Amino acid sequence: MIWAYPDGKLILGLAIVFGLLYAIYLYRFYLINRKLKVKRHRLILKLFLRICYFALFLIAIAGPSVGTSMKEIKEEGKDIYFVVDLSQSMNATDIGPSRLQKVKFELKNLAKQFAGDRLGLIIFSSEAFIQCPLTFDQNVFNLHIDGLNTNLVPNQGTDLMAPLQLAIGKFTSDERPEANSKSIILISDGEDFGENFRAVINDLNTAGIKVFSLGVGTSQGSTIPKGNSLIVDPKTNQPAVTRLEPSNLKYLAAQTDGGYFELSDENQEIPNLIAAIERQEGAVTGSRMIEASANKYFYFLLAGLALALVDMILPFRTINL
Repeated sequence: MIWAYPDGKLILGLAIVFGLLYAIYLYRFYLINRKLKVKRHRLILKLFLRICYFALFLIAIAGPSVGTSMKEIKEEGKDIYFVVDLSQSMNATDIGPSRLQKVKFELKNLAKQFAGDRLGLIIFSSEAFIQCPLTFDQNVFNLHIDGLNTNLVPNQGTDLMAPLQLAIGKFTSDERPEANSKSIILISDGEDFGENFRAVINDLNTAGIKVFSLGVGTSQGSTIPKGNSLIVDPKTNQPAVTRLEPSNLKYLAAQTDGGYFELSDENQEIPNLIAAIERQEGAVTGSRMIEASANKYFYFLLAGLALALVDMILPFRTINL
């Protein structure tokens, strides 16, 4: 026999509590009736009855399993594209050791949470590129994460329209028969998007794609290192300062029924992002039968309740009138 909850301390504790309380009850009964004639064998019979159904309740709590049964386990999958901003501002150090290094670390943790889903990677700045197509292979995905740096894409500004259109195209051209849920996790500091990305929102909603935005950076911001120097703002001829600009990220998430989250040394909302993605219903990609132990607690519980019912409605006379 296998026990679902083999906690001997709990069972022993409950038994001790029952024994103490019932001993107090018997002692009080004796004090009240010591001058009356008591049929002891009936009292013992009532005690035996209560011990029996309490023992059955304890066995039911422990969850006895006898034999095995076959259960069908359904496997659900999601398609998720991670869209990562690789503009120069992602080298800022308002998050240690830098925004991009922090993103790379968290991306690997995120990938572990979605091991049963297909993951893809899109990188962008002024242009967008597929870095890793949708795959179940975590090792391949992690290799592409390791290689992320701001030199992989042209840096003449930040254009959000390009990666979103690229993701839509890849999702809609997928010929897999399963209609997996489709999500985009957009990771950026939110700067210099402009307004052109708003035209793609209708396409995202039509395709059933939800965008979950992860804002990286702080409102205080920092300068942007470039080699041994700093990037200079040509308008002021002073070191450029980059700050988290969440407005467009929040707007995009809200318009696609997604969610907005932040990542910084102060705000660690990755667990909230994981929970939001997990709430998305995935498609059934397969099923398998597994052998599971059959918990028979119900029979012991039913027997205990039956004895308790007998104890309540058919009490034994213990005192001669």
